[in-house]
Amino acid sequence: MPADLRLLDEDQRALVGLVREFAQAEAAPAAAGYEARSEDPAPLYVKLAELGLTGLPFPEGSGGGGQPYGSYLLVIEELAAAYVALAVGLSVHTLCAFATDEFGSEAQKKEVLEKLTAGEWFGAYALSEPSSGSDAVALTTKAERVGDGYRLTGSKVFCTRGAEADVVLLMARTGGPGAGGISAFLVEKGTVGFSGSKKEDKMGWRSSPTWMLTLDDAHVPETRRLSDEGIGFRIALASLDSGRLGIAACGIGVAQAAFDAALKFTSEREQFGHPVNQNEGIQFMIADMSTQIEAGRRLYRHAAALRDAGQDYALQAAQAKLFGTDIAMKVATDAVQLHGGYGYITEYPVERYMREAKALQIVEGTNQIQRFVIGRKLTGGS
Repeated sequence: MPADLRLLDEDQRALVGLVREFAQAEAAPAAAGYEARSEDPAPLYVKLAELGLTGLPFPEGSGGGGQPYGSYLLVIEELAAAYVALAVGLSVHTLCAFATDEFGSEAQKKEVLEKLTAGEWFGAYALSEPSSGSDAVALTTKAERVGDGYRLTGSKVFCTRGAEADVVLLMARTGGPGAGGISAFLVEKGTVGFSGSKKEDKMGWRSSPTWMLTLDDAHVPETRRLSDEGIGFRIALASLDSGRLGIAACGIGVAQAAFDAALKFTSEREQFGHPVNQNEGIQFMIADMSTQIEAGRRLYRHAAALRDAGQDYALQAAQAKLFGTDIAMKVATDAVQLHGGYGYITEYPVERYMREAKALQIVEGTNQIQRFVIGRKLTGGS
């Protein structure tokens, strides 16, 4: 029971059809193997580039697809339903490209953004540090001016595809304490003193490499500082508003996959002489799951429509991320329950969906932080 496409325009339906074909033929069949091997699915990222999916929401003048952000999110949802680690990788790549498009110089757009939109390069995003996660403004990685650039020293954690990426959007302190002392840099792979020092061993998303990155007197030229000194935190937050919509779409994709698996299993599994889902209690669970998924889908699409219209959408992005990922966890948990004992063994995919949904409640701002953001915006708090 895939997403309802009736109100999409012709171009959007064609795009979803293209992605569904790739997802069903190539991404979904490969997912379990990559997860079991904890291996980054590099060939699938190459395929995303070949299909023109690595720069969809960016200007055609920068090599992008010139598509609405809402259309891009349709792609993320479809990919996530098939293979969420791949969708997360594309979402993070887009987050890096967004910052370069929004805040970069013309030279940076030519030298970096065009490579990102073409899929010649893939991007990553590094904000969190060992001692500053949700309190990101407390970051301590230093960027000291030297000659024609900066010397960066410190470490970052929880960076998706950080060592695999060709360029990392990275926040470092160029000034004093607080948000005004933070600047943003585009740090390229191969920079001397910059490396992935630890690959995390995770509960889920095992084929989406999560890295600790180390900067040991890494020299970054001034031409790779993104915009002016001191606005890095603003860049980080603006990027996260866009990125949260990607994670919300990932949540709905995972929830849809878990629901579809549960509906199929309970239709085929017979107990007491009839299919399991002919029991009223099971039907109520299925009804709730379906309704919650559609509500989450409406939230992220509404936020995307505001973004595409040039309206403030930060509140709606936080709401979409909060609700969409909480629903992913609930629906995946219910899908495991509806499989009974089979839901807890790896022969069936719902146990993987449950592990994958958990991470979505944490990344790009925990859901506790989303509630803080929403509450502050609604009450005018500081």
